[in-house]
Amino acid sequence: MTDAFLQIFLMVLNTANMLLIIWFVIGLLFAFNVVSPSNQFAAAVHDALSRLFEPALRPIRKVMPDTGAIDFSPMVFIMLLNAVAYILQGAMA
Repeated sequence: MTDAFLQIFLMVLNTANMLLIIWFVIGLLFAFNVVSPSNQFAAAVHDALSRLFEPALRPIRKVMPDTGAIDFSPMVFIMLLNAVAYILQGAMA
């Protein structure tokens, strides 16, 4: 039974990783003017994902030094999510 819950939690972590990468890529596309921020679909997806991940990224940004235009907090969050996934996979084995 616990293996099923761990598998579901690992799927949630993998989905969060994918959504975080999508959010980061859309932000880069906006930053380099590949996609216009006036594109309603891209802006809506970016805004929704931003609202989802901002509470988790805010504490990471407080700890990390300011690097200027590039925000490394999503990369740190992905590494944390992967570390949790590896720990859970080790616990399942």
